[in-house]
Amino acid sequence: MTGRRQDLGASFARLTRAMIDAETPILAARGVGMWEYVVLSALEDGAAPTQAELAATVRRDKTRLIPILDALEGRGLLSRTPDPADRRNRVVALTEPGRAVLAACRAGVRAMEDEFLAAVPAAERRIFTTVLEQLADRTSR
Repeated sequence: MTGRRQDLGASFARLTRAMIDAETPILAARGVGMWEYVVLSALEDGAAPTQAELAATVRRDKTRLIPILDALEGRGLLSRTPDPADRRNRVVALTEPGRAVLAACRAGVRAMEDEFLAAVPAAERRIFTTVLEQLADRTSR
């Protein structure tokens, strides 16, 4: 590569592919697929009031989300209960086993990230992760 900087999209795409490739076996070792991990992570801070809202949060079409929810519920990792205000809606929440699986996945991912970033000086690593989180937060608005 010459002295030119790559476009951010190209750099993010390469990094995203590398992270997904590194995370996939970590998740698989815990019996979780990438989309399942995304759903579990989205429920970490609290229940989703509806499946439709959860689909919007994870940016997955709700018809494609249903089989993921079915599988996670079948394994006891989440629950879907009728919304008392509107029984047509289902409130989706993590169960304690779901929290445990998510915590195990997250610990494995964090260990991989630490190894991946080990060559980057600690101060630069903190700046990188802080800026990355700030940028990611802006995209969810």
